[in-house]
Amino acid sequence: MDLSIFVDFCRRQPWIYVAFSAMVGFLIALVAHRMSGFVLLRVTRHHPMTAVLLHHAYTPSRWVLVALILQLVWEGAPDDLRGMVGTREISRLALIAAVTWLVARCCAAIGEGVIRLHPLDGVDNLGARRIHTQTRVLVRCVSLIVLLVGLAAMLMTFPAARQIGTSLMASAGLVGLVAGFAARPVLGNLIAGLQIAITQPIRLDDVLIVQGEWGRVEEITGAYVVVRIWDERRLVVPLQWFIENPFQNWTRSSSRLIGTVFLWADYRLPLEPLRQELKRLCSTAAEWDQRVCVLQVTDTNERAMQLRVLVSAPDSSKAWDLRCKVREGLIAFIQCHQPDCLPRVRAELTRPGHDEPHLDLVARGFSSVRPE
Repeated sequence: MDLSIFVDFCRRQPWIYVAFSAMVGFLIALVAHRMSGFVLLRVTRHHPMTAVLLHHAYTPSRWVLVALILQLVWEGAPDDLRGMVGTREISRLALIAAVTWLVARCCAAIGEGVIRLHPLDGVDNLGARRIHTQTRVLVRCVSLIVLLVGLAAMLMTFPAARQIGTSLMASAGLVGLVAGFAARPVLGNLIAGLQIAITQPIRLDDVLIVQGEWGRVEEITGAYVVVRIWDERRLVVPLQWFIENPFQNWTRSSSRLIGTVFLWADYRLPLEPLRQELKRLCSTAAEWDQRVCVLQVTDTNERAMQLRVLVSAPDSSKAWDLRCKVREGLIAFIQCHQPDCLPRVRAELTRPGHDEPHLDLVARGFSSVRPE
């Protein structure tokens, strides 16, 4: 008896019946989603890639299921019900937004799964950095495309928007020119991001020289690259800049480098003891990779000779430290064993009418006088 009264009341008040159906559908969607999610998470707990995908898609899929069931309820409601047209439009927008969110999260999950399969903590992480760069850039580009498609789909649900689209198509030439000019930076960076992902002139953790600054690639977004400078500053460079301008990449194919150290010394300095000291310094340095250890005279002038030392290291940071150690060690060796062979500036003064010099000035922080 009570049930028949409730049914008769719902017939006289259609909104009560629709709201009750929506509430029941909402609860069914939540319960079904929770049960299916629990089962799928347990089944895929030994599959990292699938587990990451389910973890990212868990929350968006719940609201997709809820929005889908509510949309079915609204579509089954009478058309003459007050406010039903607006409710259907809002529900349709919510469904499109939820699906867009779900697809974007699935793209991010696939990217994170690929990144987890290729960690960067290995000794030779060149291949892993290549995969990380491609994955991050492509995921951002795909997510942006998904967002744009979702927004377009939401706008196309409005008849007025479709009419605007028809009007714009009639004047596509002018509109395309204006839109292309206005969106040139965005489209340029998007295309540059795809080029960087495919050709990979830079990768994450690459060592670059950009505009005279030494740093590592810290982040690659859909619009710019963040370079962490050696003194903890951040240099933000648009993606398109790396396509249009030359720059140095010290880890393009390998992180190994050859560092240089320049010294000036007097001509009287014997080179063989200095070479032996260089070999000793390199052999005791942990930064040396045992590839290159060379000392050569590369330049001369009227005062001194220039010595160039070449040493090799596995990466740029160790190459810098090794250069400093070698420079300090060689200077200390010359000061200790051959102090008279440091660079000198000589000047000779002669008396008028005399050919023999009577004064020899040696600029070395002090002067010495040699009598006639």
